Amino acid sequence: MADHCCQHKETALVKLKQRQARVLWIVLAINLVMFVVEFGAGVRAASLSLTGDSLDMLGDALVYGTSLYVIHRSAKAQAGAALLKGVIMFGFAIAVFARAVYQFVTGAAPTAEIMGFIGLLALVANLICLLLLTRHRQDNLNMSSVWLCSRNDIIANTSVLAAAGLVLLTHSPIPDLLVGLLLTVVFARSAGTVLAQSWRAIA
Repeated sequence: MADHCCQHKETALVKLKQRQARVLWIVLAINLVMFVVEFGAGVRAASLSLTGDSLDMLGDALVYGTSLYVIHRSAKAQAGAALLKGVIMFGFAIAVFARAVYQFVTGAAPTAEIMGFIGLLALVANLICLLLLTRHRQDNLNMSSVWLCSRNDIIANTSVLAAAGLVLLTHSPIPDLLVGLLLTVVFARSAGTVLAQSWRAIA
Protein backbone atom coordinates (compact mmCIF):
# COMPACT_ATOMS: atom_id res chain seq x y z
CA MET A 1 0.00 0.00 0.00
CA ALA A 2 2.76 2.43 1.01
CA ASP A 3 4.82 1.53 -2.07
CA HIS A 4 1.81 2.11 -4.30
CA CYS A 5 1.19 5.49 -2.66
CA CYS A 6 4.81 6.58 -3.12
CA GLN A 7 4.79 5.42 -6.73
CA HIS A 8 1.59 7.38 -7.35
CA LYS A 9 3.13 10.53 -5.86
CA GLU A 10 6.29 10.10 -7.92
CA THR A 11 4.26 9.70 -11.11
CA ALA A 12 2.21 12.78 -10.27
CA LEU A 13 5.41 14.78 -9.64
CA VAL A 14 6.87 13.72 -12.99
CA LYS A 15 3.68 14.75 -14.77
CA LEU A 16 3.70 18.09 -12.95
CA LYS A 17 7.26 18.80 -14.06
CA GLN A 18 6.37 17.85 -17.62
CA ARG A 19 3.48 20.33 -17.57
CA GLN A 20 5.77 22.99 -16.13
CA ALA A 21 8.37 22.38 -18.83
CA ARG A 22 5.76 22.58 -21.60
CA VAL A 23 4.49 25.91 -20.30
CA LEU A 24 8.01 27.28 -19.90
CA TRP A 25 8.93 26.37 -23.49
CA ILE A 26 5.85 28.20 -24.78
CA VAL A 27 6.48 31.38 -22.79
CA LEU A 28 10.18 31.24 -23.67
CA ALA A 29 9.34 31.25 -27.38
CA ILE A 30 6.83 34.09 -26.97
CA ASN A 31 9.34 36.24 -25.11
CA LEU A 32 12.16 35.67 -27.59
CA VAL A 33 9.94 36.64 -30.52
CA MET A 34 8.62 39.71 -28.71
CA PHE A 35 12.14 40.78 -27.71
CA VAL A 36 13.17 40.96 -31.36
CA VAL A 37 9.97 42.77 -32.38
CA GLU A 38 9.93 45.20 -29.48
CA PHE A 39 13.63 46.02 -29.48
CA GLY A 40 13.57 46.79 -33.19
CA ALA A 41 10.48 48.93 -32.76
CA GLY A 42 11.97 50.68 -29.73
CA VAL A 43 15.09 51.66 -31.64
CA ARG A 44 13.06 52.80 -34.65
CA ALA A 45 10.66 54.81 -32.50
CA ALA A 46 13.45 56.17 -30.24
CA SER A 47 11.37 54.96 -27.29
CA LEU A 48 12.99 54.28 -23.93
CA SER A 49 9.93 52.48 -22.61
CA LEU A 50 9.76 50.11 -25.60
CA THR A 51 13.49 49.43 -25.49
CA GLY A 52 13.34 48.84 -21.75
CA ASP A 53 10.35 46.54 -22.12
CA SER A 54 12.15 44.59 -24.84
CA LEU A 55 15.11 44.07 -22.52
CA ASP A 56 12.64 42.78 -19.97
CA MET A 57 11.41 40.30 -22.59
CA LEU A 58 14.97 39.13 -23.17
CA GLY A 59 15.55 38.87 -19.44
CA ASP A 60 12.40 36.81 -19.08
CA ALA A 61 13.51 34.50 -21.88
CA LEU A 62 16.78 33.94 -20.00
CA VAL A 63 14.79 33.38 -16.82
CA TYR A 64 12.55 30.79 -18.46
CA GLY A 65 15.56 29.06 -19.99
CA THR A 66 17.20 28.86 -16.58
CA SER A 67 13.96 27.57 -15.07
CA LEU A 68 13.83 24.82 -17.68
CA TYR A 69 17.38 23.85 -16.80
CA VAL A 70 16.61 23.40 -13.09
CA ILE A 71 13.09 22.01 -13.36
CA HIS A 72 14.23 18.43 -12.68
CA ARG A 73 16.89 19.44 -10.18
CA SER A 74 16.95 19.93 -6.42
CA ALA A 75 15.30 22.72 -4.45
CA LYS A 76 18.75 24.18 -3.78
CA ALA A 77 19.51 24.28 -7.51
CA GLN A 78 16.18 26.00 -8.10
CA ALA A 79 17.03 28.55 -5.42
CA GLY A 80 20.36 29.17 -7.16
CA ALA A 81 18.53 29.74 -10.44
CA ALA A 82 16.17 32.16 -8.73
CA LEU A 83 19.21 34.02 -7.39
CA LEU A 84 20.52 34.33 -10.94
CA LYS A 85 17.12 35.64 -12.07
CA GLY A 86 17.29 38.32 -9.40
CA VAL A 87 20.72 39.40 -10.59
CA ILE A 88 19.45 39.56 -14.20
CA MET A 89 16.48 41.70 -13.14
CA PHE A 90 18.75 44.07 -11.26
CA GLY A 91 21.08 44.30 -14.25
CA PHE A 92 18.21 45.34 -16.50
CA ALA A 93 17.16 47.96 -13.96
CA ILE A 94 20.60 49.52 -14.28
CA ALA A 95 20.52 49.27 -18.09
CA VAL A 96 17.14 50.98 -18.38
CA PHE A 97 18.21 53.74 -16.00
CA ALA A 98 21.34 54.36 -18.07
CA ARG A 99 19.22 54.55 -21.22
CA ALA A 100 16.88 57.00 -19.46
CA VAL A 101 19.81 59.31 -18.74
CA TYR A 102 20.84 59.13 -22.41
CA GLN A 103 17.31 59.87 -23.63
CA PHE A 104 17.05 62.81 -21.24
CA VAL A 105 20.27 64.30 -22.58
CA THR A 106 19.27 63.93 -26.24
CA GLY A 107 15.67 65.04 -25.63
CA ALA A 108 14.16 63.48 -28.77
CA ALA A 109 10.43 62.67 -28.63
CA PRO A 110 9.61 59.04 -29.55
CA THR A 111 7.09 57.96 -32.20
CA ALA A 112 3.85 57.47 -30.26
CA GLU A 113 2.07 55.39 -32.92
CA ILE A 114 4.77 52.73 -32.97
CA MET A 115 4.89 52.75 -29.17
CA GLY A 116 1.14 52.19 -28.93
CA PHE A 117 0.88 49.41 -31.49
CA ILE A 118 3.88 47.42 -30.30
CA GLY A 119 2.98 48.06 -26.66
CA LEU A 120 -0.47 46.57 -27.25
CA LEU A 121 1.03 43.58 -29.05
CA ALA A 122 3.42 43.01 -26.14
CA LEU A 123 0.56 43.28 -23.64
CA VAL A 124 -1.41 40.57 -25.43
CA ALA A 125 1.67 38.33 -25.55
CA ASN A 126 2.36 38.79 -21.86
CA LEU A 127 -1.26 38.22 -20.87
CA ILE A 128 -1.04 34.85 -22.61
CA CYS A 129 2.17 34.08 -20.71
CA LEU A 130 0.65 35.12 -17.39
CA LEU A 131 -2.41 32.95 -17.91
CA LEU A 132 -0.23 29.96 -18.77
CA LEU A 133 1.96 30.46 -15.70
CA THR A 134 -0.74 31.28 -13.15
CA ARG A 135 -1.76 27.68 -12.51
CA HIS A 136 1.85 26.85 -11.61
CA ARG A 137 2.70 29.91 -9.50
CA GLN A 138 2.41 28.00 -6.20
CA ASP A 139 4.27 24.88 -7.36
CA ASN A 140 7.71 25.93 -6.09
CA LEU A 141 10.14 28.86 -5.84
CA ASN A 142 11.21 28.35 -9.44
CA MET A 143 7.70 28.73 -10.87
CA SER A 144 6.79 31.45 -8.39
CA SER A 145 9.70 33.60 -9.58
CA VAL A 146 8.84 33.19 -13.27
CA TRP A 147 5.21 34.09 -12.54
CA LEU A 148 6.45 37.24 -10.81
CA CYS A 149 8.47 38.13 -13.90
CA SER A 150 5.39 37.71 -16.08
CA ARG A 151 3.23 39.82 -13.77
CA ASN A 152 5.78 42.62 -13.94
CA ASP A 153 5.58 42.48 -17.72
CA ILE A 154 1.88 43.33 -17.60
CA ILE A 155 2.67 46.38 -15.47
CA ALA A 156 5.39 47.40 -17.90
CA ASN A 157 3.19 46.97 -20.98
CA THR A 158 0.37 49.00 -19.47
CA SER A 159 2.84 51.73 -18.63
CA VAL A 160 4.18 51.75 -22.19
CA LEU A 161 0.66 52.19 -23.56
CA ALA A 162 0.01 55.05 -21.14
CA ALA A 163 3.28 56.68 -22.18
CA ALA A 164 2.37 56.32 -25.86
CA GLY A 165 -0.92 58.10 -25.28
CA LEU A 166 0.73 60.93 -23.36
CA VAL A 167 3.50 61.33 -25.93
CA LEU A 168 0.85 61.54 -28.66
CA LEU A 169 -1.01 64.25 -26.75
CA THR A 170 1.96 66.29 -25.56
CA HIS A 171 4.61 65.62 -28.25
CA SER A 172 7.06 65.44 -25.36
CA PRO A 173 9.61 62.73 -24.48
CA ILE A 174 8.92 63.16 -20.75
CA PRO A 175 6.15 60.50 -20.45
CA ASP A 176 8.42 57.97 -22.16
CA LEU A 177 11.26 58.86 -19.80
CA LEU A 178 9.00 58.57 -16.76
CA VAL A 179 7.84 55.11 -17.79
CA GLY A 180 11.44 54.10 -18.37
CA LEU A 181 12.26 55.18 -14.83
CA LEU A 182 9.17 53.35 -13.53
CA LEU A 183 10.43 50.18 -15.21
CA THR A 184 13.73 50.69 -13.43
CA VAL A 185 11.94 50.76 -10.07
CA VAL A 186 9.81 47.69 -10.92
CA PHE A 187 12.86 45.70 -12.04
CA ALA A 188 14.83 46.69 -8.95
CA ARG A 189 12.02 45.86 -6.49
CA SER A 190 11.31 42.52 -8.14
CA ALA A 191 15.01 41.74 -8.13
CA GLY A 192 15.12 42.47 -4.42
CA THR A 193 12.16 40.16 -3.75
CA VAL A 194 13.58 37.27 -5.77
CA LEU A 195 17.08 37.71 -4.33
CA ALA A 196 15.75 37.70 -0.77
CA GLN A 197 13.62 34.59 -1.33
CA SER A 198 16.38 32.67 -3.06
CA TRP A 199 18.98 33.67 -0.47
CA ARG A 200 16.75 32.38 2.33
CA ALA A 201 16.26 29.12 0.44
CA ILE A 202 20.00 28.66 -0.08
CA ALA A 203 21.04 29.64 3.46
